[in-house]
Amino acid sequence: MTDHPAPMTWGIDHVGLSVRDLQQTVDFFRQALGWQVVGERKDYPAAFVSDGHGVLTLWQVADPAGAVAFDRRANVGLHHLALAVADEGGLAALHDRLSAWPGVVVEFAPQPVRGGPKQHFIIQEPGGLRLEFACDPRSWIEGV
Repeated sequence: MTDHPAPMTWGIDHVGLSVRDLQQTVDFFRQALGWQVVGERKDYPAAFVSDGHGVLTLWQVADPAGAVAFDRRANVGLHHLALAVADEGGLAALHDRLSAWPGVVVEFAPQPVRGGPKQHFIIQEPGGLRLEFACDPRSWIEGV
């Protein structure tokens, strides 16, 4: 028996996020980021959005007025969702686009992660979800 068995899972199937205003958040992912709606459940309500590499399930909270905003320093759960961007030029262009997007709060502009070469920035989309956008020239996707 080994101390570290082989993983018993195979990647992330999807990430589910509760949102205050489902349509507003869906519109942000579609219009600001170019994602596609790949499904929905009107009875929940929920929408499934994808960039072609991953899927997010966005769930409408039952009582938007009474929903408690996430506090990354006080709540257990998702601290933020990090999305990969192909390169630094794309990261800068995305930052420019999202900085001007109505209702977006930019936490910080693109900067090196612990001295680089990886670069990132974090925003809150209009519905309050914390999103990080990052690019790394050493991309783990290419095996580095």
